[in-house]
Amino acid sequence: MNMKNSELETNKLLWKPNSEKIKKTSINKFIQHINSIYKIKIENFTSLHKWSVENRSDFWNEIWDFYKIIGDKGNKPYLDPENNLPGTKFFPRGKLNYAENMLKKNNNDPAIIFWSEDKIKNRISWIELRNQVSAVANYLKKKGVKVGDRVAAYLPNMPETIIVMLATASIGAIFSSASPDFGVEGVLDRFGQIEPKILVTTDGYNFNGREINIVEKVNDVVQSIQSLEETVLVPLINSNEISNIKNSILYKDLLKEYESKILEFEKLPLNHPLYIMFSSGTTGKPKCIVHSAGGVLLKHLVEVGLHSNAMDNKRFFYFTTCGWMMWNWLVSSLMLNSTVCLYDGSPFYPNSDILWEYAEKEKFSFFGTSAKYIDALSKFKNKICEKFLLENLEAIGSTGSPLVHESFDYVYNNIKKDVHLASISGGTDIVGCFVGGNPISSVYRGEIQGPILGMDVHVFDEDGNSIVKRQGELVCIKSFPTMPIKFWKDNGEKYHQAYFNKYDNIWNHGDYILKTENNGFIIYGRSDATLNPGGVRIGTAEIYRQVEKIDDVLESLVIGQIWKNDTRLILFVVLKENLILNSNLIKTIKNQLRKGASPRHVPSMIIQTPEIPKTKSGKIVELAVRDLVNGKEIKNISALANPESLDFYKNLKI
Repeated sequence: MNMKNSELETNKLLWKPNSEKIKKTSINKFIQHINSIYKIKIENFTSLHKWSVENRSDFWNEIWDFYKIIGDKGNKPYLDPENNLPGTKFFPRGKLNYAENMLKKNNNDPAIIFWSEDKIKNRISWIELRNQVSAVANYLKKKGVKVGDRVAAYLPNMPETIIVMLATASIGAIFSSASPDFGVEGVLDRFGQIEPKILVTTDGYNFNGREINIVEKVNDVVQSIQSLEETVLVPLINSNEISNIKNSILYKDLLKEYESKILEFEKLPLNHPLYIMFSSGTTGKPKCIVHSAGGVLLKHLVEVGLHSNAMDNKRFFYFTTCGWMMWNWLVSSLMLNSTVCLYDGSPFYPNSDILWEYAEKEKFSFFGTSAKYIDALSKFKNKICEKFLLENLEAIGSTGSPLVHESFDYVYNNIKKDVHLASISGGTDIVGCFVGGNPISSVYRGEIQGPILGMDVHVFDEDGNSIVKRQGELVCIKSFPTMPIKFWKDNGEKYHQAYFNKYDNIWNHGDYILKTENNGFIIYGRSDATLNPGGVRIGTAEIYRQVEKIDDVLESLVIGQIWKNDTRLILFVVLKENLILNSNLIKTIKNQLRKGASPRHVPSMIIQTPEIPKTKSGKIVELAVRDLVNGKEIKNISALANPESLDFYKNLKI
C-alpha cells in the first residue's frame, strides 16, 4: 500500500519545555529517584519509557514507593505471572484501599470545586469531603452493603457522585455510574445487569440554560431494578416531586442521620473490583467491564501524576460526564492531593467562553476536554487568549477522537502559546491510556507525544510485525495493571474475543494508528470503522481532517457502503446554519480530499445531513450509520445521545 500524503508530511515542532519547567515536574523527580536507586543515567522520556517496559516489576514497585501508596505491597514477585494477557496480577500478595489513598489530605483547602453552568457554584474542603464520605460509608454499612456488593449512581457530574464512589470503595463495594441524560432503557441496560443494592440519583440537571427534570425517568428506573433496597436522592434543581420516589432517603437527611467521625478502610487485594464500567453499547447491550482498585490506583498515579503533573494544590479539570471514563480518570487527581474541578452542563452556555472563564477564575493547572470541543471553538473562531490570561494553566488535554493537525494550530495560536498540549488515547476498556502526552518532551503538530510509561505499545501489520511510519493496529505486548479483571457474568469468552482474538497473548485495542519518526503517534480512527475501497485501508480521521478544514462544514461522518462487490465511500456533512449542499461545495470538498489526502479518499457520494449520531461521550457512531445504510438492524439505540438522528439515515434511498 502506498503511504498517503498525511503520512508523509513532516510535523513541525510547536512546543518544547524549558529546563526550569522540566525541573519542577513530577516525572523529572521520578527520573532522579530511579537514577539514584539503580545507579543508572536516564536523561529523557524515551529512555525512561524503555526502562519502564524492560523492568516492569521494578518500575511498578518504584511507583508504589515514589507515591507512598498506603497499603501493604506484600512479598515478591510483584508481577505474577510475569506476562499473561490477561492473567498477570500486580502485587498479588499486597492489600490496599483505593479511597484511603484518595483521602490523605485533611484540611480546609478545596478538594472539589463545582459549577453547574452559570446557576450553581460551590466548593467542598478536604475536611468536609472526608466527613461526608464517612457518613455515606456508615449509611451503606447500616443498610447491609458488603464487600463486593454494587452501588450505582445515576447522577450529574457533581461532588456527591465522587463522595458516593469514595464511600463505596472504602467498604470494598463496587461503584458504577451513568449520567442523567441516559434514558430509562439505557440505564436499565447497564444497572440491570449488575444488580445494585443502592441507587443514588437526582431530580434533574442543567443544560443549555434549561432545567431538565428526570423524576419520571428515575421512578421508572427504581421500579424496574428489583435488586434495589433503597434509593438516595440528591436534588440539584430542587423539584417538589423528588420526595415521591418510593423507598428513598434524601442525601441531606442521610448526612445528619448517619453522621460518623469514624472512617475505616477495608484493605483488600489489589485485584479486588473497584468499578464496573460500560462499553458504549451501540451494537447490543453494553459490556460490563470490571476494573480493579489496585490497577486503577497504579495506572492513574502514572497518568495523572507523572504524565499530567498532578500534585498538591494543583487544580485539575476535565469536561466530562460521569458516564465517560474520563470522569474516573479526573477524580483520581485527588490521590495526588490536587483539587478536582467539576462542570456539569453545556460547554457553550451561556456562551463558548464559559469553561475558560471557569479556568481563569479557579486557576486551573490542567484543562481537559474532547477533540470535538476544540474543533468547535476553532469553527467559532474564538480567540480565547485575547480574553483570558490563563496564567496557571500548564496543560491542555484532549481525547475522545483524534486531535487533527489544525486543532493543534488553533490551541497554540488562539488559547495559549506556552502550554503543554497533551493529546491522549486509550479507552474505557483500560480506564486509562496507551499513548499520551508528557511534560518533559516536545509537542509536534498533529502527533500524540508517545507511549504511556509501563505500556509496551507497538503498531502491528496484519502479520504481527512491529512497524514504523506505516498505519496498522495499536497493540500492547506486555501486561499492565488496568487490564480488566473480567466482564461481569462472562466466562472469559467475550473478554478474549474483545482483545485477544487477533494476536495471541497481545492486547489488540482496535485503533488504526501510525508511529512517527518522532516516536509519536497519529490515530486514524477505529479499526472496525476503517474504510476499505478497492482493498486500500483508509482511516476515517484522515477524511474528517480534510473535510473539516472547509469553513462551511461543521462536522462530517464517512462510511463504506457495500456496492457492486466492493466498497464505496459515502460522506455525510453537517453544514453551517441555512447553508445547502450544492455542486460548488461538493466540488470544493472533493478537491480538498484529493489534494490534502489522495484520490482514494474522495467519496462516491456526498450527502447533507441534519445531525451526526453520537454516543453520550460525544463520539461519532460510524458503525450504526454503516449498518443502517447496508440494510442491517441497529441493536441498541439507547446508548446514543441523539437516537432520533438515525431516522435520516434509515430512510435514505441510495
